[in-house]
Amino acid sequence: MTKRHLTKQQRRRIELNQAKAGGQINTPQEAGEHLSSTALGPEQSGRVITRYGTQVDVEPDQQTDNQADKHIRRCHLRANLPTIITGDHVTWQDGDTRGVVIARHPRSSELCRPDNRGKLRPVASNIDRIAIVIAPYPEPHANLIDRYLVAAEHQGIQPMLILNKTELIDESNRLFLEALFDSYAKLGYDCLQVSAHTNEGMDSLANYLKTLTSVFVGQSGVGKSSLLNTLSPEINIAVGALSVAKAKGTHTTTTSRLFHLPSGGDVIDSPGIREFGLWHLEPESIAQGFIEFRPFLGHCKFRDCKHSQEPECALRKAVEDGAIGEERFDSYWHILHSLEQDQ
Repeated sequence: MTKRHLTKQQRRRIELNQAKAGGQINTPQEAGEHLSSTALGPEQSGRVITRYGTQVDVEPDQQTDNQADKHIRRCHLRANLPTIITGDHVTWQDGDTRGVVIARHPRSSELCRPDNRGKLRPVASNIDRIAIVIAPYPEPHANLIDRYLVAAEHQGIQPMLILNKTELIDESNRLFLEALFDSYAKLGYDCLQVSAHTNEGMDSLANYLKTLTSVFVGQSGVGKSSLLNTLSPEINIAVGALSVAKAKGTHTTTTSRLFHLPSGGDVIDSPGIREFGLWHLEPESIAQGFIEFRPFLGHCKFRDCKHSQEPECALRKAVEDGAIGEERFDSYWHILHSLEQDQ
């Protein structure tokens, strides 16, 4: 099908729309051929709640009484827009049956994860916290947590840790979980212990999140969806049962979606992530993601120090002096070795 040719007036109007939205977009084309500009309403701002293929659900920033659906509006995407994801602020126009997103506003932050082909793609934007959820089962691993932390630090998004399912803590795992959780609290990370099943700590979690837009990440089966259901009973999310055979969760969330919490704040529920790819980062960026490493980076004898066998390595000296934990240093090297294997 041949492309429509735009008049100079149409091009100027589109460029003006884009400039007002502040988006970093190439010159857009007209919307879908079934939605002419004359059939669309005035421009308005909104936020993307979720995406379904070539369409998105947008929540208007300004709600009006004459809207059939005050909460969300299904919208098509105008051609040549950059990738639109959950959390994006956009400019859009309403139509008789569907709206049209015409511009994306600049993002303050974004979270990426690897797709099935091993390429990183953004899944959530404009978030204030990355809430890393762990649970007694499936058993948490420090290296997986550290991967999330490195990714959060690299994106400049403040992470926090949530230990869910505290009702499953017993004498067989108590010491391990306490030591693991305390190690991150001592680094300065916000840590909360909760139970979506017994409601323990849920008020504290709701209070923490009430002024933020957060995204929940973590292995499948740790109870991310259960936490959201408890924070907001109106959210109807399927909760997957743990696989008894392998103690690994089944994926129940297939697309990222933004929810409003009754106590305030927004939460984005993202698909379960068992592995968090970091192969797009250089070794220097990985080291910067370990916040306790930072005071010692750049103080080695050699500028190109690999922190391995080189003499007078400031990082290894900090480990020897106890300023850096051996477990975290081992985790750092585990990540580097995994990156080498991925290349």
